[in-house]
Amino acid sequence: MSDSGYILLVDDEPAFRELAGGWLVQQGFKVKTVGSVDEALEAKKSQGLPDLVLLDLSLPPYFDPQKTLLAMPQFEGCPVIIITGHAERELSLQAIAQGAWDFIAKPVDPDMLAVVVRRALAKTHLEREVARLQGSATKAGADTYIGISDSTQRIRALIERIAPTDVRVLVTGPSGTGKEVISRAIHDLSARAKGPFISVHCGAIPAELLESELFGHVKGAFTGADKDKQGLLKLADGGTLFLDEIGEMPVPMQVKLLRVLQEGSYYPVGGRSLEQIDVRIVSATNADLAERVEQGSFREDLYYRIKGVSIETQALDTRPEDIPTLLQSFLSALEVKQGKRFYLANDALQWFRQRLWPGNVRELKNTLESVAAISMGGQITLADIQLLNYAIKPERPATFATDNLASPTAMSVTLERTLDEQVQALEISLIQAALSKTEQNKTQAAKLLGLSRQGLIKKIERYQIEPTE
Repeated sequence: MSDSGYILLVDDEPAFRELAGGWLVQQGFKVKTVGSVDEALEAKKSQGLPDLVLLDLSLPPYFDPQKTLLAMPQFEGCPVIIITGHAERELSLQAIAQGAWDFIAKPVDPDMLAVVVRRALAKTHLEREVARLQGSATKAGADTYIGISDSTQRIRALIERIAPTDVRVLVTGPSGTGKEVISRAIHDLSARAKGPFISVHCGAIPAELLESELFGHVKGAFTGADKDKQGLLKLADGGTLFLDEIGEMPVPMQVKLLRVLQEGSYYPVGGRSLEQIDVRIVSATNADLAERVEQGSFREDLYYRIKGVSIETQALDTRPEDIPTLLQSFLSALEVKQGKRFYLANDALQWFRQRLWPGNVRELKNTLESVAAISMGGQITLADIQLLNYAIKPERPATFATDNLASPTAMSVTLERTLDEQVQALEISLIQAALSKTEQNKTQAAKLLGLSRQGLIKKIERYQIEPTE
């Protein structure tokens, strides 16, 4: 499987296989083309399960669409897009009823093919991500950096590469984006996984206590020190010490930490016996440490000591495609914790997707848990969200800007017509505006409306929409 997706194209026409395969390769996909179901199953056996199957209904040796449909379950749940002629529309609908993802008619429009393929691959990716998360939920202590966006996948790949080493790691990014989750994942995947993972928030401990917390102290070192106390460094021996918000560490403590990093040893407060430790340091901050170095509030030598490998997290608003996956993961965790099922209604899911999250993943998780706590029967609805006084108006711009069309939203809202009648009128207005904008090009109009070409055609037929001049 390639990063962009491995597609198996099954069609008995060599010219079509070459043409369509070429289009898909130009889009960055890995493509295998075959001429029959038997060849497709052999390719699956030798090269692994594809991410997507493009399947012609009329294939040798029988050229019987019904027999072709019987082969779909052998592709083990990966999306199947049926390739048909215009006369086979009913068979295509039957295929969808039997589990096909979509159908596309010949002659195939390259742009439409790319749209349908990318949508199907996004579904595959999301389902496999959810399955991976559900499978990892049984791993004791294993936290996962969750998401399907490019930035999230790059971070996961980096975690997997650096975790087995002892290189120091600096995780940067906005608050609430999972810096501690990344740090714990690095620990869980390392040779130190059976050792301790000790977390310390450098900004939450008063400066006068931080040294004692990190290095420990001996009895009598200061007033109130009535017995020896091990510090967090010693507790992390053989494991990982996570220094959260290291940018808040006082400069005098930075000097002492630098010595530990250089020599692997330290003296407890008030002690004269040198302590030796073997600790991996992972640091995190939402501050710009390079800027703080220039300002003189962070030591340059310490900065380069902790900076071995840098991982930068992104704000959730820059990767909204991660939101559904995160929600599914959080709901699964709630189900395990509370022993009951939770469901997100479509309107509630859209609210979560269209809302801006200044608190990032932490805010998303807390909000979901709050709404789930008051949901009835585990069904989380927009009404539950409203009950907690959250603003309902979408904050994120819609991907389809109706004001760029022929003002379809200018229609008035009235109580003199039913909801269905007004929704139908709005759909007709949007379709007419999209067709007008694209000069009656159904493929381009479907793209604007977020529909498949076949979906748009079905609506045009249902509403009997006539072409406009």
